[in-house]
Amino acid sequence: MNITKDTKISTIVENMPEAMPMFQQIGMHCMGCAMASGETLEQACYAHGVDPEWFVTELKAFLLME
Repeated sequence: MNITKDTKISTIVENMPEAMPMFQQIGMHCMGCAMASGETLEQACYAHGVDPEWFVTELKAFLLME
């Protein structure tokens, strides 16, 4: 799966549930909430004060380690 800042969070969680700890690490604890289902990774990062480019890089690295 190719993850970009435009990927919806719900798509990532559905296809790669092992990514959840990375979201939780930066304060995204409500992965099942209504906002998460329609938000892109970029939108969620900005809402949580996280640089989306940094997070995409970190998320991809984390998933390669799993």
